[in-house]
Order: sequence, then C-alpha cells, then structure tokens
Amino acid sequence: MNNIAVLLTVYNRREKTIKCLKALIGCSLPENYTIDIHLVNDGCTDGTGEVVKQQFPQVNIIQGTGSLFWNRGMHLAWTTAAKIKDYDFYVWLNDDTILYPNSILTLIETSESENNRSIICGSTCETDNPNKITYGGRNSKGTLLQPNGQKQLCVEINGNIVWIPKYVYSVVGINDPTFYHSMGDFDYGLRARKLGINSIVTPSVIGVCDDRSVFAAWCNTKTPIIKRLRLLYSPLGNNPIQFFKFENRHYGFSKACIHFFSLHIRAVFPVLWQNSTTGK
Repeated sequence: MNNIAVLLTVYNRREKTIKCLKALIGCSLPENYTIDIHLVNDGCTDGTGEVVKQQFPQVNIIQGTGSLFWNRGMHLAWTTAAKIKDYDFYVWLNDDTILYPNSILTLIETSESENNRSIICGSTCETDNPNKITYGGRNSKGTLLQPNGQKQLCVEINGNIVWIPKYVYSVVGINDPTFYHSMGDFDYGLRARKLGINSIVTPSVIGVCDDRSVFAAWCNTKTPIIKRLRLLYSPLGNNPIQFFKFENRHYGFSKACIHFFSLHIRAVFPVLWQNSTTGK
C-alpha cells in the first residue's frame, strides 16, 4: 500500500478551505493508494477549524500558534505527519486550490515516469480562464511554464500543488522554517536541484487557483512611509532580511546585497520605481 500525506496550512478562508477539502477527497485514487490529510489551523477566528472537524472528521487538525504563516505552517504539518507514519509521498496543497478529479492520478503517473525520484509540480489556472496559468513550475527567468501535454523540467516551484516522493524527502529533507510565509517553496525546489533532484511540471493543468497577485501596499505611494516600512518587514511583505538569506543562498552575495538595498529604495521612494517601470 502506498501512503500519501497531504499537507495544508489554513487561516481564515473557511469557504475556500471547505471547497479545497471536498475536491481533494473527491479525487480518484488507485486501489493501492491511501490519503491522510494533515491540516495546520494557524489561529483561525472564522470557525474554519470547527467546520473542518465537523465535516471532515478524518482530517488530522494540528493547532498552530497564529503566527506561523504559510511556510512555517507547512513545516509544522510536515514534521507532524512524518512522526505519525512513514509516508511514501507528501503533497503540499494550498487551501485556495481546487483539484480536478484526476489530479492525484496525474501526479502519480508523472512521478512514476520519473521513478519517483523527482518533485512533481502541478499547474493551476484561473477559474474563468483555463488558458491562463496562475501557478506551477517556472524556468530560470521566473516565467511560468505552460503545460503542453508533456512533462517539463522546471527550476522554481510554486507551492500550490507539489508532490514529493519519499526518496526526495530522504535526500532534501523538509522545507526550511527560516522563511515565514513565501520563498519556502522556491527555496525547497532550488535546494533539491543542487542535490541532483529534478522538478517536473505535470503535462496538464490539474487544478484551479486564481491569481492572488496585487500591487503591494509596502511600495504604494498611498501608504504612509512608516507603514510601508512595517509592511515591507512583515511576514507577508518582501522581508529584506529573509530575501537576503534566500538570494545569498541561491544567487550569490552580490545579488542579495543589491536586492536588499533596492527593496528599501522601493519602499521609501515608490514613485521613482513606479515611474521607472512605466517609462515616465
């Protein structure tokens, strides 16, 4: 029997979390596969934990501190799951991602084609536009790869749907809790790459997740400067210290230093950056 641990971190997105879990449980599975769900409730105040416990009693709910955010929440989910059982596969899943019924089958098939020795990254699309890819695997320039019916090698991975076989886990380990919210997924894929582990994009889109990209308040002229700097250093901002650690690890000291200072310039003088990007 092949045992799969699905890992999620949730915070105050009750309706999305419920839809995500319903889609996950509705996915087709081969007879020799089972799924356990490990969900970190990171201090939800909207009743998410209670509703999940009521509607999905099979889900292992792990109580967070309320300040874990995505990456550290996933770290807690992963370490907890690994202590419970010797899983054959781990799956990262965002709670705003709706899997297609054949998603797990596609992940299994793609993984088997790699002898279960690669990370498999699932691509997602917009709800109203299946041709617009929102998350998945990216090339060396950070551009999202478009599924083309064939598996593709990628460099960076978004953490929305990620399949990690036991072999990869044994070589790379788990995601680094150095990072609070973002960058933990990119860091994991790049660490794996340095250790000779490939990251592969599924041949087709396997889920829906709308693009959450918004113009950040930390570099918006409408936000007061003190608030901009606070937001920049918040776990949900482009925290310069964490970005420095990430870029120094993967792209070198010089690039890390340049980006460290440029983030502060963008926060203090956002109008200059906005004008430079618009050509004004």
